[in-house]
Amino acid sequence: MVGVTTPSRTARTEARQTHGWAGCLAVAAGSVTGVVAWGVGAAPALRGGFEGERDLSLLYLDGPVIVFGAPALALGVWALVGGVLRARDRMAAVAVLLVLAAVAWGCGEWLEMRTDRFTRGDSW
Repeated sequence: MVGVTTPSRTARTEARQTHGWAGCLAVAAGSVTGVVAWGVGAAPALRGGFEGERDLSLLYLDGPVIVFGAPALALGVWALVGGVLRARDRMAAVAVLLVLAAVAWGCGEWLEMRTDRFTRGDSW
């Protein structure tokens, strides 16, 4: 029976396509999380602090690590939970959201520590 599609073959194909699109959404969510976390956290140091002092290492060091690391981590978690552990798409999505929330919090804490001298009121 060449050319005949069975319901099970169609269901498997749709499941693979859904899994692929969901992985792309995980990467997009990771990209948005990385850009927003870096943009909000690095803003005080890029605007300038006391006497216009700026920390440009946030542009060439922390920026790429956060902006490219968050999507890579989201894709890695999606592949691990969805592919290796064979969990359902919903479980993989929840795992990705939890990891991205932790990444956003961690990046915020890291950048707050890095930009603390630009946000304090004293000049020492």
